[in-house]
Amino acid sequence: MMMDRIADMLTRIRNAQMAGIEKIELPASKMLESIAKLLKEEGYLAGVKAYNHKGHRYLRLTLKYDEEGAPVIREIKRVSKPGRRVYAGAKELPRVKNGYGVAIVSTSQGIMTDKHARKANIGGEILCTVF
Repeated sequence: MMMDRIADMLTRIRNAQMAGIEKIELPASKMLESIAKLLKEEGYLAGVKAYNHKGHRYLRLTLKYDEEGAPVIREIKRVSKPGRRVYAGAKELPRVKNGYGVAIVSTSQGIMTDKHARKANIGGEILCTVF
């Protein structure tokens, strides 16, 4: 039984990029869908599509590679885990790779990047970092 869906999604992305796979599919949830949409907005994914198949929701993620075929996502890590939750206030949110990367934060106003959370002056649970 899978306990941590976010870690599963990040691992699938990591593994697919190491294998050079263009598209991956995974079971969907609202949280995974909003994380994937944020990754697309920030330019780390080429496409995100949610669909239903036999009564179950799935996400199809299209991975993004540069001109030489190297993955756009160099590093993707889970920060807050089910066994150890990591929270931060607006002032303590991490700057990933000196601002070149993105931290995805779950706030009271929804899931957003660290930059948007800092601008809105709200903290939350740091879900993952992407560079």
